[in-house]
Amino acid sequence: MAGGGFRGKLFRDDAVVLRVQKLGESDRIVTMLTRRHGKIRAVAKGVRRTTSRFGARLEPFGHIDVQWIEGRSLHVVSQVEGLDLYGKKFLDDYPRYTAASAIVETADRLTSVEEEPSLRLFLLTIGALRALATGEHAGPLVLDAYLLRAMGLAGWAPALRDCAVCGTPGEHRAFSVPAGGCVCPDCRPPGAARPAPATVALMIALVDADWAYADASEPGSRAEASGLVAAHLQWHLERALRSLPLVDRTGKD
Repeated sequence: MAGGGFRGKLFRDDAVVLRVQKLGESDRIVTMLTRRHGKIRAVAKGVRRTTSRFGARLEPFGHIDVQWIEGRSLHVVSQVEGLDLYGKKFLDDYPRYTAASAIVETADRLTSVEEEPSLRLFLLTIGALRALATGEHAGPLVLDAYLLRAMGLAGWAPALRDCAVCGTPGEHRAFSVPAGGCVCPDCRPPGAARPAPATVALMIALVDADWAYADASEPGSRAEASGLVAAHLQWHLERALRSLPLVDRTGKD
């Protein structure tokens, strides 16, 4: 029940927690990406008290089963069960933690319209956080794979196999963020980067989930690919991601 006699509908879904904000002395506003209802924001009352029944379940990176009551401006969380609280598995691992922070911030930014279903992005986000939790692949590789695929869902995928301008197929040696990715010699604009062939091959492997190739890649290729991915993403976003410069890319696999 919301104030002023407004009786909201009751909803239930599974969700990933993207971020939390303090509200008053004991409450939080929780931003979640849900499986069927898109991004929602809801007040979790009393979760900052030590006696809260579900405060620990409403932390960033968690996969939860959540029930909420519809509100006029903000919904109200009424019940939460933890499905996989991924953050607990890498809170003490700074490279993976910073990669997870960039992943959830990206998911938040790519769902600018609240309550618009985005199932593919939800599944992609859950999969990336699960991969970070298992530690099977290096955190920065998981992040760059996520960013490349998320840009694909948003319609911003960089051209990696064909020229971004004319569509000529082939292994093109130049990469231009404003042009949309790899470009052939005829379409190469001034200032285009010239990444190593192994760098572009790594980006293709990350898009294709070819983890055998990605895991065996060299540090130089990873660093160059990360720079291109970050530049391409932030070209399309209205403002830079706060968490991306904090990502620790020096950690071991």
